[in-house]
This record gives sequence, structure tokens and C-alpha cells, in this order.
Amino acid sequence: MDVMVSVKDGEVWAQDSGEPSGASGQGLPMILLHPGVADSRVWDGILPRLTERHRVIRYDARAYGRSPAPTAPFSLVEDLIAVLDHFGVARAVFIGYSMGGGTALSLALRDPARVASLALITPAVTGAEDPLPPEVMAEVGRLAEAGDVDGIVAVMRRTSAVLGAGDDPEVTAHLKAVVPAWLAVIPHHVPDPPVYDRLGELDVPCVLALAEHDQPGVVRVNETVAERIPGCRVVRLAHSDHFPTVREPDAIVNLVLDAYATAR
Repeated sequence: MDVMVSVKDGEVWAQDSGEPSGASGQGLPMILLHPGVADSRVWDGILPRLTERHRVIRYDARAYGRSPAPTAPFSLVEDLIAVLDHFGVARAVFIGYSMGGGTALSLALRDPARVASLALITPAVTGAEDPLPPEVMAEVGRLAEAGDVDGIVAVMRRTSAVLGAGDDPEVTAHLKAVVPAWLAVIPHHVPDPPVYDRLGELDVPCVLALAEHDQPGVVRVNETVAERIPGCRVVRLAHSDHFPTVREPDAIVNLVLDAYATAR
């Protein structure tokens, strides 16, 4: 079921797979939170293997994919809470990828009763250092001012998608689709409170996928996140950059199902 969900001063596109046939209806829902480098279509390749066993909810953050651009200040975690409330989800397993990982961590510290377990895929986290080198951020900033979408895509392919060959069409399509979203949210996105120094407060089963070929800054932050979360298990993806759902989809499916199995 595809719906538009009302959020503060706007709406977002969301999809609820519903309970799989034969399910008892008593299982926890699974919430998929996409990264900043792609919209919710990043899950398309693995979604059928998740929905055959579980109720899965995914949505596009504002301006991404099928969601309208924001026209007023907004918070990613507040939008997540609005989506959960719309679908009547009191507690769930959260799969947070990059930007989505940061949102899942924010929720886990803000409202821990709603989080049964976490699977973090190359997660971002509020309050951490910017993982991209300053010179890369400066280059992206110049290209953004010029409205050069192709230029930004080329930078991101060079830095975050280093394992791509040739045109790397799937990754390039993801990036081309989301760069306009980055530009649209800049005036309106209100960062959620920093949680980097609060990760030791978490008391939830957690597994973190770290991509060995990701940006060194991302790897460094991910290693620290795993160290700070009590009991967090790390899965090191030897054949992934910042697009593990493209590079190692089977490993991501296994990680997600493992996170579901450890929920409490």
C-alpha cells in the first residue's frame, strides 16, 4: 500500500507491505530508512526477500523520491515519528542506512521504547565530525552553487562509489535522483540533536555494517559508533563502498534478518 503521510507542514510518500500471507500478525514491523545518497528505491533489490517474511515499511524523506520538497523547517526524526504514528507502529526493528542510520539512532535515544533492535548500514550520526574531507565538501559546495548536478554526481562517484566500473549505471541513477533533493532541503532541514557522545546510553540489540572501501572518515566514524554502542556487533563488508545494497545485497539481507532475530 502506497500512501502520502502527513508530517509537520508537509507530507512524505510511504509504503507498507502489510503482513505477509500466512503470518500471524504478531510480528514486529521492519522500518527501512534510506541514505542521503539514494531514495527508498535503494531497497528495491532486496525488498522481496524481506516482505516475504515480515511487514516492511519504507518511505522517502522530504524531497527524495516520491516525496515533495519541504517548504518549512523540518526534522528527520520528527518525520519518522509521524510515519510510525500514521501506521500505528508502537515498536519496530529499524534498518538505518547512512542518513537513515542517523535518524534511527536519534529515535533510539529519544524514544527507546519504540526500538526493538537496530541494523545500521554505514551509518551517519549527529554530532560526529564530517566524514568527507574539507576539500571534497568545498568542491561539492561550489558545484551546488553552480547547480551542476552532473558535477556533484561525478564527485560522489569518485569518493563514495569507488568500486564502480564504467558508468556504474545503478549507482549513477541513485545519485542523479537525489542531488536535487540535497539542494531542496538545505534551507529547511533542522538537524536533530547530537547523539554521538550519547551512544553509550543505548540498550538495544545492534549490528553495524562497515564498508571497507568507504571514505576513510566514514569508516573511522563507523568504528567509533560501534565501539560506543554497548554490545554492538560489527560486520565488515570487504567488497563494498558506500553502496552496500548494490555491492553486497546478500550480506545486507543476512544482516537485516539477523537484526530482526535479535529484537527484544
